[in-house]
Amino acid sequence: TLATLRRMALREFDPLHLDVAAFARAGGELSGAWPLGELARVAHDVPADAMPLAPEDDRVSWSARGDLRPVRGGEPEIWLRLQAEARVPLQCQRCLQPVVEMLSVDRHIRFVQGEDAAAQVDADSEDDVLALTRALDLRELVEDELLLAMPIVPRHEVCPEPLVVPPSVADDADAGEAAPHPFAALAALKKPPLPN
Repeated sequence: TLATLRRMALREFDPLHLDVAAFARAGGELSGAWPLGELARVAHDVPADAMPLAPEDDRVSWSARGDLRPVRGGEPEIWLRLQAEARVPLQCQRCLQPVVEMLSVDRHIRFVQGEDAAAQVDADSEDDVLALTRALDLRELVEDELLLAMPIVPRHEVCPEPLVVPPSVADDADAGEAAPHPFAALAALKKPPLPN
């Protein structure tokens, strides 16, 4: 009934133990921020000597919205829209200096009954699919998505300092330019013999 739906809409949902089906039925919405350090797997990639972030940046902002999508002749589908943003200090792989990467997540995730069904639907669909749970840890899900959004090779657009090439590497490069081409001897053998 409408009164029941209103009560469900007013109920408190715990983002660390989220009943996804009830959240979707209620059209629930949650948002907040967690300190970056609470996402241990993301924080693990932060170098020990990384520049400290300003307090307002040292956090993961997130929001979640539940939704039921009608299906002709079947049960409505359970969906969750998850959005998150975080500034994560990493190490530039070009100059090895700190670089702050802006990570952004915007996912629509469908929930189905059971791991087997999730694997089957996931294989047959381009949608993100997870098994339905009555105690979803949104913080863990946000962390999973941020890890997927993390660049494989973090780097500055333009490095703040010129790259310093170690002398041994520079010497090897100079030596390579002076060395004869490995196929030069073979090319000489292919030349026609000089007439007698």
